[in-house]
Amino acid sequence: MKKLICTVSICVMLGMAATAQDPNFSQFFASPLTLNPAMTGKFDGTFRVAGNYRNQWPTINNAFTTYTASFDAGILKNKIPEYDQFGIGVLGFADDAGNGVLKNNALALSLAYHKALDENGFHQLGAGFQGGYVGKRLDVTKVTFEDQLTPSGFTGATSEIFPNQRVSVSYIDVNAGIFYNGSTDGYNNFYLGASMYHINRPKESFKGDEFFTLSSRLTIQAGGKIRAGQYNYLHFSGNYSRQANATNTVIGGAFALNANSNEETPTNIYIGSWYRFGDAIIPYVGLEFGDFHIGATYDVNISSLKPGSNMRGGAEISLIYIKKPVDPNAKKLNCPKF
Repeated sequence: MKKLICTVSICVMLGMAATAQDPNFSQFFASPLTLNPAMTGKFDGTFRVAGNYRNQWPTINNAFTTYTASFDAGILKNKIPEYDQFGIGVLGFADDAGNGVLKNNALALSLAYHKALDENGFHQLGAGFQGGYVGKRLDVTKVTFEDQLTPSGFTGATSEIFPNQRVSVSYIDVNAGIFYNGSTDGYNNFYLGASMYHINRPKESFKGDEFFTLSSRLTIQAGGKIRAGQYNYLHFSGNYSRQANATNTVIGGAFALNANSNEETPTNIYIGSWYRFGDAIIPYVGLEFGDFHIGATYDVNISSLKPGSNMRGGAEISLIYIKKPVDPNAKKLNCPKF
C-alpha cells in the first residue's frame, strides 16, 4: 500500500513515534499492566484500579489521545505461602490518532505469580503473561494519499481501493514479563523487570493483500526508593523500550513529602521530574492520600519538533486506587510505587 498522508503534522509525528501503536506514557510507573504483565497483582492491598489519560502534541489537533483502565487483584491468598502473591487482572486500552483517522482498541487479561525468596518476604521474583484482543479501524474518508498530490494541492484522484470507507483489522496479542523486587530493611525498595510485547508478532492489513508484521517490543524497567528523613522518601526509576529501530529511554525521580507525619496512613506530596532522552523534560506532581494516588505530568518538548509543538509534548494524568485491607494485621508486601 502506498504511504498514507493524513496531514503533514501526522507524518512528522509518525516518524518521531514509531511505537505509537503501543501505549507510551511518561508516567509509565502509573500504568502497571501496560509496562509489564509481571506487575499484575504487585501492590500492597486487596485490589487496584488504575486509569491513565494522555494527549500527545496538543498543539496539533487531536494528534494522539490515549486512554487506559485496568483492574487487578491478588487471589488464593489463603492457599499459597504467606509472602507469595498470585495476581489476575484485566486491561482496557484505546488510542485515537490523527483526529480519529486511526482508532486502536484492545482488551487484555493478565496473570502473574510472585514467589518470595526469603522468610520475611523482602525479596520476590515474579513472572506474568498477558493475552489480548486488538482491533484497529481506519476511516478512509479522512485520509489523503500521495498520488492525489498535484501542482494545485491534493486535488487528484487516488488509485487506492478499499473494501469499505471504514476498514478494520483485528488480532490476538501475546505478552509476557519477569519482575524482581527487594528490600534490605522493609522500608527501602529496589526493583528490576523486563517484558516483551507482541511476542507472536501479529500481522496487520487494511486491504487484505499486503501485510505489515508488528515488531515485538522489549521493555526494561528499574527503580527504587530510599529514606530521606524520618517519614519522607526519594523515589527514582527508569524505563527503556525498543521496538524495531525505535528506542525510548526515560529516567528521573520524585521526592515524597509526608505531610501528616504518619507512616501507616500517609498523605504524601510528590514533586519530581523525568527526562526522555532526545525528546522532553517531564515535570511531575502527585498526591497520595487514603487509598488514592493522583499524578500529573506535562512534557516540555526539547527535540527538533519544538518549533511545531511550541515545546508542548503532551499532558498526562494518572489515577490509582488501591483498596487497603480491613484487617490491620494483614500481611504487607513491600512493593514499588515508581
